[in-house]
Amino acid sequence: MVSYNRLWKLLVDKRMSKADLRKIIGVAPNTMTKLRRDEYVSMEVLEKICTALHVEPGEVFAFLDNESNIGDI
Repeated sequence: MVSYNRLWKLLVDKRMSKADLRKIIGVAPNTMTKLRRDEYVSMEVLEKICTALHVEPGEVFAFLDNESNIGDI
């Protein structure tokens, strides 16, 4: 399982909305829905996010091995 909780925290820290991010990286609304649902997105999308926010991939998402790790993010 993948979690994008780090991305949402990062956006709060940068005072940026999800809509702002979507516009900056130029992705469709359904891609943002996938991110909100912790579904997999392409490496291209992750690269756009990292480039736009000037961060490394580990600052955007984490892989979880089971549901009990969600609080550890």
